[in-house]
Amino acid sequence: MSQLEPEDPLRRFRDEFVLEGGGPIYLAGNSLGRLPRRAQALMVDVVERQWGERLVRGWGEGWLELSQRISAKIALLIGADADEVAVCDSTSVNLFKLAMAAVTAQAPRREILTDARNFPSDAYVLAGVGPLRVVDDPAREAGAGTALVSLTSTCFRTAENYPIGEMTEAVHAAGAWMLWDLSHSVGAMPIDMHASGAELAVGCTYKYCNGGPGAPAFLYVRRDLQERLRSPLQGWFGHASPFGFSPHYQPGAGVMRFLAGTPPVLSMACVEPGVDLLLEAGMARVREKSIRLGELLVAEADHQLAGFGVALASPKDAQLRGSHVALRHPEAWQLTQSLVADYAVIPDFRAPDLIRFGLAPLYNSFDDVRDAMARLRMVFESKSYERYSTQRSAVT
Repeated sequence: MSQLEPEDPLRRFRDEFVLEGGGPIYLAGNSLGRLPRRAQALMVDVVERQWGERLVRGWGEGWLELSQRISAKIALLIGADADEVAVCDSTSVNLFKLAMAAVTAQAPRREILTDARNFPSDAYVLAGVGPLRVVDDPAREAGAGTALVSLTSTCFRTAENYPIGEMTEAVHAAGAWMLWDLSHSVGAMPIDMHASGAELAVGCTYKYCNGGPGAPAFLYVRRDLQERLRSPLQGWFGHASPFGFSPHYQPGAGVMRFLAGTPPVLSMACVEPGVDLLLEAGMARVREKSIRLGELLVAEADHQLAGFGVALASPKDAQLRGSHVALRHPEAWQLTQSLVADYAVIPDFRAPDLIRFGLAPLYNSFDDVRDAMARLRMVFESKSYERYSTQRSAVT
């Protein structure tokens, strides 16, 4: 055990997750968080009792309120009010809904700006909404025709954090609106949407929120804009009276008008335990540990991997970095394969040359970080990575 472990105020939360006895060091929490034990137990109840026994009666026994209850808790993670957040759909679908609503409301402005560091899927969605321009500095290049600027708050490749407030202020100076993707930030660092002044945001729950694979995402709409905006996906759960079955659409009140289809109860229920754990831990303490984990990884990489051609791809300054650290190497893909198969360390690979180590403060330990860097050194020393193909698999 490292000397840092006894000083960890979040150490008890590690036992809240399903950990394989003697299993791999899991450093891919920025792609998929671990399974909370509470979610494991909850799934048994949701499937066997709520669905198996109560059947359709479950809608009147809590399922209808599920989205609003979880939305109120996520609002606490992002510095918003309960009536400004809705848990629903996927991040991409939510991004489309908010971007389309924003561009429509900003007419005759139509242009959307983003940068090359944005998550590619976001750019795909935005390009389907309106004229999209990818520029180096969207805040500076926003002009009279710009309706919306959309960026990720933490870069998925390098973990670079954007100054959300400063960027939003600059965008507003050009008369445009701001839409943030919080997917690589929420659950790992404090976020304050109110302080930022941003109009809109989206985010996922399956990374640091530990909601499970494909868990529903969330959207944020600033309260003063809710009655002005109209969702382009007019589904029955966004109707003012879903069970009135009117042939004519009337948008519901507030942010709930951005709901569309029937909520996926099984996957949505799984979101709540992970969010509860984050709220119990407190985001200030989560961020403090995230910074310490990242600083340790950078220091260990400098010490353990000197001479192997490894470069730090993330910001050196911890305040400018989210909760993952990316290392650059020409053989990153082969190195990642060997780490997983030969040394029981699970990171991410991101093309063309990055190994990402996602640091989830609730369950990752300082020993995880130290041991992972020692094992990466063994990969280099043994040259085990040379046995692996350069051909990439479908999922990296």
